[in-house]
Amino acid sequence: MEQIWAPWRSVYIGGEHGDDCIFCEKLKSEEDEANLVLLRGKMTFVMMNLYPYNNGHLLIAPKRHVGEIDDLTGEEMMELFKMTRGMVKALRAFKPEGFNVGANIGRVAGAGVPGHFHIHVVPRWNGDTNFMPVLGDTKVISESLEVTFKKIRESLEKNCAALVSLKDL
Repeated sequence: MEQIWAPWRSVYIGGEHGDDCIFCEKLKSEEDEANLVLLRGKMTFVMMNLYPYNNGHLLIAPKRHVGEIDDLTGEEMMELFKMTRGMVKALRAFKPEGFNVGANIGRVAGAGVPGHFHIHVVPRWNGDTNFMPVLGDTKVISESLEVTFKKIRESLEKNCAALVSLKDL
């Protein structure tokens, strides 16, 4: 089996991680656009990933600080997956050829914020450049977070009126 080494990851893995939860911190603020928060539901919210794998990489999380999927209520689970479905629909405006949707539960599984459960939605295109961080220690993102934020917001308003009504649940 061939191996590819990514020594820069050890800085993150072995580094100090503060006690502050990025999700809880973003929720405290009213500055949604500055914090890349796209949508707030009754029990969940959606924000863009500050360090995206691809343009449009979204994070969907419960408002309640909970780290394990088993500790979510049925209502939280239902809203999380309604939000996930809605975000996939909104991201179709980018014309992706597929999506990665999933959760990393626990630090050893890859969770960057293991104390607050969240779902990743990552649009994918044939030939996208996700190999670059491994091979070239470089991340290629073709558009600024601010431009992507505005495009997703427009798509939500145009294509996901039912989802936006989650605020009223």
